[in-house]
Amino acid sequence: MTQPDLIIFDCDGVLVDSEVLSCRCLSKVLAGYGIDLGLDQALDLFLGRSMTAVVEHYEALGRSIPEQFSTELTAGVRAAFTSALCPIEGVSSVLEGLQIPHCVASSSDVDRVSFSLALTGLAAHFDGRLYTSQMVERGKPAPDLFLYAAERMQADPRRTLVIEDSISGIEAGKAAGMTVWGFVGGSHYRSRDGKAMLREAGADRVFGRMADFWRKDR
Repeated sequence: MTQPDLIIFDCDGVLVDSEVLSCRCLSKVLAGYGIDLGLDQALDLFLGRSMTAVVEHYEALGRSIPEQFSTELTAGVRAAFTSALCPIEGVSSVLEGLQIPHCVASSSDVDRVSFSLALTGLAAHFDGRLYTSQMVERGKPAPDLFLYAAERMQADPRRTLVIEDSISGIEAGKAAGMTVWGFVGGSHYRSRDGKAMLREAGADRVFGRMADFWRKDR
C-alpha cells in the first residue's frame, strides 16, 4: 500500500501521552478495593483495553468490582489529565500535514477521548470523527471497532492504515485486514522494549518518533 485511503489513529499513547497517567489512576482506584496492581502490571494487562475489560478480568478471577469503579476512575483520570496530559511530541505537525481522511478509534469512552483531544489542542484535526469501544459489541483485540470506523468513513479496510501503541490494538487492526504501524514514542515505553512487543504482535512497521511518520525505514 503506497498511500492509504484512510488513517485510523488510536488516541491514548498515540495522540496523547496518557498511558502512564491513566494506569497510575487505575492502580490507585483498585488499591482502594484491596486489589494490588503495579504500574508495569497495569500496562501489561490493560494497555489499549477498555474499562469493561478491566472489570471482566477481575470478575473472571472472582474479584467483584464495585459499581462506583467507573465513576471513581473517570474522576481520577480527568484530574490527572487536567494537570499533566500532553500531546505526543510532533503529532500536531503530522496531523496538520495530512491530506488523507483520518479519524480516531479508541478503547476509551467518547467523553474521555473528546476531553483528551480538547485539552491538548488536537480536537480540531478530527472534527468529531471519533469512534470508541462503546459503539461496538467487542472491543480490541477484536476487529469490530476498526471495521466500524472504516465503514463510517466509507473506506476499504485493505486500504486503511492503523496507528497503534498496544498489542491489543495491533492485533485488532491486523484482524480487520488493515496495515498497522506500531508507535512506541509514548512515555510508557521508556523502560520497556515496545518495538519487539509490537513486532511480535504483528505490526507491519514500528517507529518511535512522529517526526519519522512518513520516513521510509532503512
